[in-house]
Amino acid sequence: MKDFSKSYEVCNCKKVTIEQIQDVIINQQAKTLREIQDLTTAGTECRHCIFPEGDFGKIKKKIYCKDILNQFV
Repeated sequence: MKDFSKSYEVCNCKKVTIEQIQDVIINQQAKTLREIQDLTTAGTECRHCIFPEGDFGKIKKKIYCKDILNQFV
């Protein structure tokens, strides 16, 4: 994760950044992907940004919500 700016958009559909996801994990104690989705709306549209196994887009994401969550849990 150190290679990414905090302003990097993890969820392009909802424009959710690494910083926003980290914020809900740290300040709102989000402990699951579902909680991250509920608090940020990331991964609630096309769902490709949640985890690699669910990324069916033509161009694969470079980082997923799961990657960020795993840094804290």
